[in-house]
Formats: sequence, C-alpha cells, structure tokens
Amino acid sequence: MVLGGEPGAEGTGHALTGRDAAMDGALAALYGSTGARGTSKDRAAGLGASAPGVARWLGDIRTYFPSSVVQVMQRDAIDRLGLSALLLEPEMLEAVEADVHLVGTLLSLNKAMPETTKETARAVVRKVVEDLEKRLATRTRATLTGALDRSARISRPRHRDIDWDRTIRANLKNYLPEYDTVVPDRLIGYGRADRSVKKDVILCIDQSGSMAASVVYASVFGAVLASMRSIATRLVVFDTAVVDLTDQLDDPVDVLFGTQLGGGTDINRALAYCQAQITRPADTVVVLISDLYEGGIRDEMLKRVAAMKASGVQFVALLALSDKGAPAYDHEHAAALAALGAPAFACTPDLFPDIMAAAVEKRALPIPDTL
Repeated sequence: MVLGGEPGAEGTGHALTGRDAAMDGALAALYGSTGARGTSKDRAAGLGASAPGVARWLGDIRTYFPSSVVQVMQRDAIDRLGLSALLLEPEMLEAVEADVHLVGTLLSLNKAMPETTKETARAVVRKVVEDLEKRLATRTRATLTGALDRSARISRPRHRDIDWDRTIRANLKNYLPEYDTVVPDRLIGYGRADRSVKKDVILCIDQSGSMAASVVYASVFGAVLASMRSIATRLVVFDTAVVDLTDQLDDPVDVLFGTQLGGGTDINRALAYCQAQITRPADTVVVLISDLYEGGIRDEMLKRVAAMKASGVQFVALLALSDKGAPAYDHEHAAALAALGAPAFACTPDLFPDIMAAAVEKRALPIPDTL
C-alpha cells in the first residue's frame, strides 16, 4: 500500500482527505520518516510515549485495517518503538488485537507485570488459547485416536476390527486363482475397545526467548493430548533449569504463566530429566522443541538421544512449532541429530497432529520440505 498526505503531497500533487488521510496518519505514526504530525527526519516515534496515545492509535488501526494487518502492525510497534512496557497497563491490553505473538510478549513480561495488570493479561492469553484449542483440538484427537487404534493391532481381532488392507497383503501367498480370492490364515486387526494408556508422550520445550510462539502452541497441544485417556502426557519446559508443568496441563493458561521466557539453554539437562521419566521406552514418544542452540554439554546431549532411540523411544526434534516459517537454528546440532536418525525440522501447528500420529505408529515422519 502506498499512501501520501504530507503538506506537499509527497510530489503527487494530490493531498489525502477523510478516511485515506486517517489511514495514512496511522501508518506514518509507525512507519513514516516524519511521524504522524512532526517534521523530524529521524525514525518516527509518532505514537508518543503515553498509554492513552497508543490506545487511540490501536483503536484507529483496528478501524481501518483487517485483523491480520493489525497484528503485524502491533508487532512492529513493539519491535520498532519499544512499546513493551506499555503492555503492562490494563487499558493497553484491553485495546490490543490478541494473537500468539502478543501472548509470547506478555509471557516474557510476566515477571515485571504489576498485579493490577495480571488479571487482564490472563484474560487476553485465555482468549487466544481458547481460540487455538477450538481450531486444533478436534483434528488432533481424531488423528491420534486413529493412530493409536492402528498401533494396537491384535492377531485375533473381531470381525469389525479387522484391518482388511494389511490382512490381504499379509496373505497374498494364499491367493487361489481359480476362485480369484485370497484365503487368509492370519487376521490382522486392532482392538478399539481398549481404553488403557497406550502411549506415553513427553513434550520437552525450550523456553528461551526466541521460542515464544512454540511455547504457546506446545502448551495448547499438551493440554489437548492430556485430555486423551489413552495417552499419558508429560510437559517439561527448560532454559538452564528444568521445570515439570505436567500437573497444570488441565489449564494451558496456567502452563503458559508457569513458563519464564528468556535466559540460557541446557538441552542436555532437560533430556536427562525426560530420560529419567521413561518407564516404557517402546511405547514412549519424546518431542524436543528447540532451536538447538545448546549451552550445556553437546556430546552428552547427543548420547542421550542415541540411548533413547536405542531403547525403542520414538524421538522427534522440532526446531519450531509455529506459523512463522523456517527458524534460525544450530545447523551443526541439527546435522548431528539427523545422523542419529532423528532429523530436526520446523513444524506448523496444522502439521503437528500428523507428526505425532506417525511417531505413535512408528512410521516415517512427514517432514516438510522447508529447510
């Protein structure tokens, strides 16, 4: 979009009026070289430093632009003009367009947040989390329920539980050409009625500052998985310390406010904790979500991954769990994991259920061709 509107009409000869002028003012406050009203050639700080001024600007951009554009402009305002501190004021939080990235910013400010703001912040976070759950939960449960059923195959299934495709392929040697049919001597199926815990899933999440969006999505997915009685879910977050938030999985908002974004990274320590929680390696999936910038002992980290895989654990390494595209990550560590048979890759929230289904069924992961 190209707008003008300064007194000289920026060489176009046509000054903006009405709604166009208002849109230009909102854009210039953030991106203009002169600010919304000023004449300085320095980068604009046209929003000023007051919460009322910013709140008015937030109202303007929500009036003139669609939600997706508003979210981009909010993120740019926080990054370009250093407005994070203003998000600590309740009236500001009530004016913003909430999204995953705003939640990440709020979580990073959690420790500095005054008590008067915390309830408003939790309401903002809860709205985003509930929207994500509505979008992601149904497909995740359906995809993983099917994968769990298929992974629990039995040799003497009831008729309705026979996996006919696998049964026919397993009995092709018994094909009778004169009858044009296969006579199976072995049935393959799965027991759908079994409601016992079939798989253990451990989500191990890097909570360094660059992983904010991944922390939000992983917490929501953790709560969805924990709601499935056939999956025992554990959620662990780490920086240089390790925190087990499993007992808070019934409310992902509590999980998110239990994290502390920022700080260093010790993947080896986190994996050591997760390794100690494994009691059924052949039925366990460990998902490491990290950009792999290791501050701990690299060789020990790789040895732990190798040991888990050798014991039968399905190990998944995600460089990011977000919609932001290819992330920055440690290429050397990613290559080392790939050499162990654990390729590291970025994953969108929409792909995550398919990744987990493949891990549950112990088949090749549907790795996106994005890195």
